[in-house]
Amino acid sequence: MAGFLQIIEYRTSKPDEISALMEDFRAKREAGGEGPSPVRAVTGADRDEPGRYFAIVEFASYDEAMENSNRADTNEFAEKMMALCDGPAKYYNLDQVDLQDYR
Repeated sequence: MAGFLQIIEYRTSKPDEISALMEDFRAKREAGGEGPSPVRAVTGADRDEPGRYFAIVEFASYDEAMENSNRADTNEFAEKMMALCDGPAKYYNLDQVDLQDYR
């Protein structure tokens, strides 16, 4: 499998603002249509630790993820997101080794 996942663990007291920022980034990237972009992204709120969130971003490959990371609009988005966070984010970079689809 060539897929790549990035998990971003962050804390925020402004989840709605981050959600709006993410949607704006997605819409602008989709409208632009050039360069690599994520295949999909899912955000989850930790039920055991209020204020802690995980964004799981899937890319077709590690190379596309790195190309995406080097884009100016990605860096601008990351800076804006970190300004809404309560402290630094933690990043996990994972090579996809298996995929199981359920219904």
